[in-house]
Amino acid sequence: MGYARRDGELCADAVPLATIAAGVGTPAYVYAWSVVRDRYRCLEAALDGVDHRVCYAVKANSNLAILARLGELGAGYDIVSGGELERVLRAGGDPGRVVFSGVGKSLADIDFGIKAGIDAFNVESASELGRLEARARLLGRRARVSIRVNPDVDADTHPYIATGLKESKFGVPPGQAVELYRRAFASAHLDVAGIDCHIGSQIADIEPFRMALTALLELVDALGRDGIVLDHIDIGGGFGITYEDEPALDLDALGDVLRTTLGRRTLQLRVEPGRYLVADAGILLTRVEYLKPAPASGYRNFAVVDAAMNDLVRPALYQARHAVEPVVDGDGAGGRWDVVGPVCETGDFLALDRELELNEGDLLAIRTAGAYGFVQSSNYNTRPRVAEVLVDGDEFAVVRKRETVADLLRLESAR
Repeated sequence: MGYARRDGELCADAVPLATIAAGVGTPAYVYAWSVVRDRYRCLEAALDGVDHRVCYAVKANSNLAILARLGELGAGYDIVSGGELERVLRAGGDPGRVVFSGVGKSLADIDFGIKAGIDAFNVESASELGRLEARARLLGRRARVSIRVNPDVDADTHPYIATGLKESKFGVPPGQAVELYRRAFASAHLDVAGIDCHIGSQIADIEPFRMALTALLELVDALGRDGIVLDHIDIGGGFGITYEDEPALDLDALGDVLRTTLGRRTLQLRVEPGRYLVADAGILLTRVEYLKPAPASGYRNFAVVDAAMNDLVRPALYQARHAVEPVVDGDGAGGRWDVVGPVCETGDFLALDRELELNEGDLLAIRTAGAYGFVQSSNYNTRPRVAEVLVDGDEFAVVRKRETVADLLRLESAR
């Protein structure tokens, strides 16, 4: 189902977006659960025949309702903070299906993960391994570890989301990884679990994944000759999707390459998709407050909406392009419009130079906003964060209430 027009009106599954706006207000994030479910099933089908686990990257969209439903489908979770672990647990997720990534795990993060009994820490430095071993010793527990390897593979993506190059802060070089595995294998407080990498996001080409997996398997074989046997190999996520006209990753072809490259090895394959599962499921619903047509040549047409860069920062941060369309077909003022917000920044824009027919009061849908939308939102200009709505078939529910200014001020003091 997902998003489609019915009688000239954009709907999420069977629910008109105008109905949601009338009941919840704007701005609001809306998620069509059917899209997430179908994407998950497509990924499972692509990996058919391979022992695998899908560990959803919680950072992409951490709403409890999304996490709970993904867990019901069988997903594990990839987390990058103690807060995300708390979310997984609140959503009923199994800590034994959680992997903990990130270069800066605090003492509190590590202790929480050990006590919760997570499946594995994806270790990203020698210092982190030392801290993990010390905390496991202090707590009288054993901690399962995977080493995140930086394979120096170019994913050909935006520099802010390229994570597998040797100049990236993530992971360790293959040579150092071998040393860390030997150290972990000899420890009385650590269990060697697997090997991990994540080379970036928005990857449309299969070759970087093949190269990364090949590099990891060379390490697996070398470790095996030393008697260090791993139970899983994690190639991360980063599966590219289409925002406007860029190519998406061919998942079926990726599955074929992964099966061929793995060969007869009995390692469990793990993947950590985030954006792929949730981006297309979400829209940012916003209303046009004012139209500012160009008064003369050299000026621009501005459509000022009630959403802003604090609600969706991707266009300002990554120069990302999200498709924009009116919720209801109309006959407004046509032209090339910059869709901008009320925040006092020139960088406060959601879309630039778009061909749209608009009236003041029109509802707009900012498409493909289900990933890195709400999770990156802020309270800049003392703007409360927006509501989140989940649609399933012909029903919708508010799964996160709209904040109020009182919510923002309650932790502050004037003295």
